[in-house]
Amino acid sequence: MSQPDAATVPTDDPQTHDVRASPRPRQRPFALLGSELALVFRRRRTWAMLGALALVPILIAVAVRLTTGDDSGGPAFLGDITNNGLFVAFTALTVSIPLFLPLTVGVVAGDTVAGEASHGTIRYLLVAPTGRVRFILVKYAGAVAFCLAATLLIVLVGAAIGAVLFPIGPVTLLSGTQVDGWSYAGRAVLLALYVTLSMLGLSAIGLFASTLTSVPVGAMAATVVLAGASQVLDQLPQLDWLHPYLFSHQWLGFGDLLRDPIAFDSFGSNAVLQLGYVVVFGALAYSRFTTKDVLS
Repeated sequence: MSQPDAATVPTDDPQTHDVRASPRPRQRPFALLGSELALVFRRRRTWAMLGALALVPILIAVAVRLTTGDDSGGPAFLGDITNNGLFVAFTALTVSIPLFLPLTVGVVAGDTVAGEASHGTIRYLLVAPTGRVRFILVKYAGAVAFCLAATLLIVLVGAAIGAVLFPIGPVTLLSGTQVDGWSYAGRAVLLALYVTLSMLGLSAIGLFASTLTSVPVGAMAATVVLAGASQVLDQLPQLDWLHPYLFSHQWLGFGDLLRDPIAFDSFGSNAVLQLGYVVVFGALAYSRFTTKDVLS
C-alpha cells in the first residue's frame, strides 16, 4: 500500500493556525477622539460661530470707545472698561453667557449624534471596533472641547482689543483690592474654566436630544429653547424652590473668582450642579443610543 502524500496530511502547525486566525488590528485609543475634534473644528459652521463670538468683545470695546465721555449712562461695568481694558474680557463673558454661548453650544451638542444619523455614517463608525459607549463619550468630548475653545476665545480677544483701545493697569477686584495684570490674567483663565463648566450640563442635554432624532436642526432647536426656558424660570420668584436645580442657575455666579482671596464656593456648587446634569442626561443618552437601531 502506498504512503499518503505529505501534502494531503492535515497539520496542526501553530504558525499556520496563527495565520488563519490572525486577530483584527486594534484601533488606536485616541484615534476616534482626534477624528471627532477634527470634524468639529474643520466645519465652516464652527468657525462662523467662533467668529461671531469673537465679535462680542470687539463690538463692546468699540462701542464703549466711541461713546466715551457720553453722559447717556449705562451699566457700571461698562464704565470700568474705560479705566482698564482688561475688563473687556470679563464684560464680554457676562454678555455672552445668557444667549450667545448657549446658542452656539446648543448647535454643536445638538449635532453630535443626529448629524451622523442624517448622513448615515453611524453604522460605518460602529462597524469598526468602536462601541456605542465610546462613541457617545467621544461625541460629548467634542462638544466640551468647543465650549472650552469658545470661552477662551472670548477672553483672549477681549484682552487683546482692550489692550489696543484702552489703558492697561492694576485691576480693582470686587473686594476692593488691586491686582496686577498677570494676576488678573490667571483669574481670567479661571473665569473661562468656570463658564466652560457651566456649559457642561447644557452639552449633556443637547447630546441626549441628539439621540432622539436624525434631524440635527430639531435637536439644536430643542437644546437652545431649553436653555432659554431655564433662564426664564430662574427669574420667577414664585419658583424659588426650583432655582437651585436649574442648570443655568449658577451661570453668572463667578463673582467669587474676582475677590481677594479667591473663594471657590460658587465654583464647587456649579461643578456639583453640572455634574448632576451630565450624569442624568448622559445616562439617558446612553440608554437611548444603545437601544437605537442605527442600521435602519
